[in-house]
Amino acid sequence: MFEFLLEILGELVLQVVFEALAELGLRSIAAPFRRPRNPWLAAIGYGIFGAAAGGLSLWVMPSHLVRTEGLRFANLLLTPVAVGLLMCAVGAWRTRRGQPLLRIDRFAYGYLFALSLALIRYGFAK
Repeated sequence: MFEFLLEILGELVLQVVFEALAELGLRSIAAPFRRPRNPWLAAIGYGIFGAAAGGLSLWVMPSHLVRTEGLRFANLLLTPVAVGLLMCAVGAWRTRRGQPLLRIDRFAYGYLFALSLALIRYGFAK
C-alpha cells in the first residue's frame, strides 16, 4: 500500500514540477504579449507544451512510476484533475496577492497541460 501511494505521489510531483517550470517560463515570456488571445489557440498551445514536457520527462525518467496497468490508467485520469485543482488554487493565491494571472493559473488550462503530459507518459514510458 505504501509503495502504491509513493508511485502515485511520484507521478503527481513530476507533473507539478513540469507545470511549475512551464508557468515560470510562460510568465517570463508573456510580459511583452499582454493583450488577450484566442482561448482555443491558447488551449492548443498548452496541449502542445504539455506533450513536449511529457517527452522531456521521458528523457529524464523513461520508465513508469506506477507499475500496474490499472493503476497507470487511474493515474492518467486522476492526476491531471489534481494538478488542475492545484493550479486553480495557485491562481486564487495569486489573485489574493494582487499578481496577474496567466491562463495556466486556471483549472482547464492546467488540466489540459497535465493531461497532455500524462498521455505522453502513459503511451511511451517503458
